[in-house]
Amino acid sequence: MSSSNRAVVITGAGTGIGRAAARAFAGEGADVLIVGRTAATLEETAGDDPRIRPLVADISAAGAPEKIVATALDAFGRIDVLVNNAAFIKKSRLHRLDRAETEAQLATNLLAPVYLTECALEALTATRGTVINISTAMVTGQRAWLDSAIYGAAKAGLDYLTRTWALELGRRGIRVVGLAPGLIETGVHERIGYTEEQHKAFTADIVARIPAGRVGEPEEIARWIVHLAGPDAGYVTGVV
Repeated sequence: MSSSNRAVVITGAGTGIGRAAARAFAGEGADVLIVGRTAATLEETAGDDPRIRPLVADISAAGAPEKIVATALDAFGRIDVLVNNAAFIKKSRLHRLDRAETEAQLATNLLAPVYLTECALEALTATRGTVINISTAMVTGQRAWLDSAIYGAAKAGLDYLTRTWALELGRRGIRVVGLAPGLIETGVHERIGYTEEQHKAFTADIVARIPAGRVGEPEEIARWIVHLAGPDAGYVTGVV
């Protein structure tokens, strides 16, 4: 079903899954506010599509949730879908934690979705909207990944919020759904400091265990985001 006349907010929309989701929603007729830290990448996402509006903001900063929600309401008059997608990963192990990096990961990957969703609550109630939390297959089942403990802990927390918020917000008519992609070609591993050789080795190791035998593309995840946000998925809530 078309996304026409709906308003969508997507964080971390300058690259990867967020960029693909923004274009997918706009392609179905939705108005989309894309949020990220870098103006240039947001402009690349928006291109010349008048339905996509960039907003440069650090979602972990004080006042950012209020700014994002106010901007969306000023531009569109409503919020139907909130996609908590923004995240970053820093390699870490317990014996050499960097406190600032640890706190920054938790602030962006876990606390920022909490505060942004809280701030958007009244707007989402008015539209009986949908929250989609982008997690990771890294934390499904009983998996563990070296060098990613803080990132994984934050994403596991986000999964728990998805289930709990679905119960809490269902009485408002708000659905909350999680999506946990596997290995997707977003460039994230280069951004966290992998060399080209390390990235190739990591990818080859994972692909050998993926039934599809390949890395996923952001557009494939974007289609699921759009579908889960739509009325055809109206009975889906509280699951990842």
